[in-house]
Amino acid sequence: MARTVLRSRLYELELSKKRQKLQAVEDTKMDIGFGSQIRSYVLHPYRMVKDHRTKNETSNADRVLDGDIESFIYEYLVYRGVQSRK
Repeated sequence: MARTVLRSRLYELELSKKRQKLQAVEDTKMDIGFGSQIRSYVLHPYRMVKDHRTKNETSNADRVLDGDIESFIYEYLVYRGVQSRK
């Protein structure tokens, strides 16, 4: 009986730790709303896609909308590399 109680308490302790980790991640998330977007897409009157984190922009919006976002990924990785060294 004591082993069963101990096992259940250890299980609850582990669940509590996991909940705390998940809550810490949730607390760092920004609210979803106007002004918290990562990228802006302007399609009329001119065509431009701009990444607000890295300030990377391109005028070829069609390629980005078709999935060609490698330049944005590269710039973000460079941005994160510089930020993590500070």
